[in-house]
Amino acid sequence: MTHRTIISFLTHEAPPSPDGGAATLAQALDARVREGELIERLPDHAVRCFACGHRCLVKPGRRGICKVRFNKDGTLYVPAGYVAALQCDPTEKKPFFHALPGSDTLTFGMLGCDFHCGYCQNWLTSQALRDDAAGVVPTDVTPDDLVRIALRQGAKLVGSSYNEPLITAEWALDVFKLARGHGLKTAFISNGNATPEVLDYIRPWTDCYKIDLKAMEDRRYRELGGVLQHVLDAIRMVYERGFWLELVTLVVPGFNDDDAQLRRAADYIASVSPEIPWHVTAFHKDYRMTDPDNTSAETLVRACETGAAAGLKFVYAGNLPGRVGRWEHTWCPDCGELLIERYGYVIRQQRIGAEGACFACGRRIPGVWS
Repeated sequence: MTHRTIISFLTHEAPPSPDGGAATLAQALDARVREGELIERLPDHAVRCFACGHRCLVKPGRRGICKVRFNKDGTLYVPAGYVAALQCDPTEKKPFFHALPGSDTLTFGMLGCDFHCGYCQNWLTSQALRDDAAGVVPTDVTPDDLVRIALRQGAKLVGSSYNEPLITAEWALDVFKLARGHGLKTAFISNGNATPEVLDYIRPWTDCYKIDLKAMEDRRYRELGGVLQHVLDAIRMVYERGFWLELVTLVVPGFNDDDAQLRRAADYIASVSPEIPWHVTAFHKDYRMTDPDNTSAETLVRACETGAAAGLKFVYAGNLPGRVGRWEHTWCPDCGELLIERYGYVIRQQRIGAEGACFACGRRIPGVWS
């Protein structure tokens, strides 16, 4: 089902402003808020925001780096009550390969991001209020609306994505609490620029967490608006808190595809746990990054081999179906049996039971299987 078809189930898009003119995007978003919870109150009506690793000091009349969390008269207001993107599609697309294979996830997105990646595939939503060419008209929605659509579509999970979900964590939890009550699993699809405070806040209501590990050089992260160490720390914190975690590296030629960075990434993941799935996916020209070549299948296979050499048990190549050999599939690390056969997002064979064990040798395969 397409984005527009799902949106049509919802209420009307943002109305005109009261004076009869079209509301600016900022005005439309600022009218769709609730009071934020991830804060520390400071003198002179300032607040410290803990939604992401930037830990913005937000003074009255100012916005955080994300542009969508703002301080009005000493209260931090945060996005609520709308979606800017909505899609029901394969859980493997998120990508989660060890979470209910063959299921669908109803994925909703809002606007804004704490990074400004030049190759962002979701820049129309993520770069709203930062790039004049970005921005999608918000569509009013309630958590009940979203859960009803998920159930109608037969989805097994509800996920927050398309912008950075940490900066809209309060709204995501409003949805997740209701979704959990209807037997749905929940997921964050995130850049991983997290804080302990936000992870503790979302953990009781969030099952799965995907983090983009974008590079292993801090200068590269700073080009994107982040700090490498914040993401490395978040990977460990997410794993230690018991979320189901999968990691993704979009391999960009000339940016993060050198052997040294790939090896450091694999070694770091293995140091947290060799059982964490690592997806290496193919870059294609997008948004402001149109100079690098698209990623070749050979580069993805090299990255996968690097991960396996570091001891990672589950390494996957994405975005090039049928061109990466064994690296699309899930294999038992102990006996070598083929457990899940894939072509792109399609599951051709699934031989892991509800208890998460290899059908041949009984080895436990980590993940969410039932």
